[in-house]
Amino acid sequence: MITEPELEGGWDDDRPAAPAREDGADAEVRRPRAPWLWALGGALVASAVWAALPVLQDRSFGAPRIAYRHSEDLCKETRLDTLLKTTAPAMSNHRAHRESPALDWSHCEYFTEWQEKGTSYQMQIMVELHKKTDPEAEFGVTPGVFGEVRSNSGEVEQVAGLGERALMTSRSPYTSGPRLQVLDGGAVFTLAVGWLGDTDEAGGEGPQPDEDAVKAAMIEDMRILMARLRR
Repeated sequence: MITEPELEGGWDDDRPAAPAREDGADAEVRRPRAPWLWALGGALVASAVWAALPVLQDRSFGAPRIAYRHSEDLCKETRLDTLLKTTAPAMSNHRAHRESPALDWSHCEYFTEWQEKGTSYQMQIMVELHKKTDPEAEFGVTPGVFGEVRSNSGEVEQVAGLGERALMTSRSPYTSGPRLQVLDGGAVFTLAVGWLGDTDEAGGEGPQPDEDAVKAAMIEDMRILMARLRR
């Protein structure tokens, strides 16, 4: 007849001896993490994934997201009121647009009145909707439909609060004025301002505008246009 000690001994022969518990502190160290901590960690990870999902979808799966509508008459959508108040009244405008399976674009160009001994301005605004290819890789690098609008020169700085990414290029010896570009999903917005000062009798260049004020007006008019075109 197998006694109780023999039964216990038979089961314990192949098992390692359990470590002795010296005090309550060791038990506390070995205690499994509270379930709510695991739940909280999982919730934080899930929240981060869901927050990043729209951007991942925009950049990784299929056609880029387009949150803006195409306009056949961009001059109607924006009169660049802030810019014109900062510079000079508009004398005329010119518009153009095109639609295709891969790209829809619309363009508007304003010219201000020429003033003797003053400064004349040219303003170009363009909206491109890329329906098949993500424009992120070429944003701010290659020329778009109008190469003169996207020429690369001058100091470039980031602009906060416009789309996913916005760049402001300052005037340089090779450009006639600043340029603002905004990327948001498959949409690219470009606003360029150029000016020419009338030469005075002494042969010097005419009055020049406050470039910082022009840039601030460009940002404001771009913000208004993007809000107007948003679906």
